[in-house]
Amino acid sequence: MLTVLSQHTSDTNRDRAYADLRRRFDTWDDVADAPLPALARAIRRGGLGPTKAVRIRAMLRGIRESGVPLDERAFTNVPDRDLWNTLLALPGVGPKTAACVLLFSLDRPYFPVDTHVHRVAIRLGLVPPRSGAVATQAAFQETVPDDEMYALHMNLIRHGREVCAAQRPRCSECVLRDLCPRIGVTSSR
Repeated sequence: MLTVLSQHTSDTNRDRAYADLRRRFDTWDDVADAPLPALARAIRRGGLGPTKAVRIRAMLRGIRESGVPLDERAFTNVPDRDLWNTLLALPGVGPKTAACVLLFSLDRPYFPVDTHVHRVAIRLGLVPPRSGAVATQAAFQETVPDDEMYALHMNLIRHGREVCAAQRPRCSECVLRDLCPRIGVTSSR
């Protein structure tokens, strides 16, 4: 649920919305069975409450309908590939969300690709310039060692936010500038 709550908001607001959700509902089954207006009110501090409520409830119901119990141990014994496919089959879950759940919530070796990671990967020439986020995720998934996925993901996000920004990349401050082909960078260096 943190992954859905984190969409289009700050980490602080995501955490507040999650805490409000957990205070309001005792179990994940309660969330799955909640009326949408009550669920939207519970997560409103995260922004887009009505939209996120629909997604959260649909995901939880989809998990439950697949025969997986809605508890903290729900996915502990499911093999990685099966879990990946189960998550992708849920309404509103794409590769980025599935990889985030696997990496951050379940400590599984999956590599999420957000806009920052995707931009940096293209600019560094790690993937072809016209690669989509799904192709970039597949490339990283295949080549990054399992024990380095979390650190690399976090460092690429930080680099993309603080240095290799979308509009005004700070190439003169980049520790990778001597290696970087600067693909797609059109601003002055």
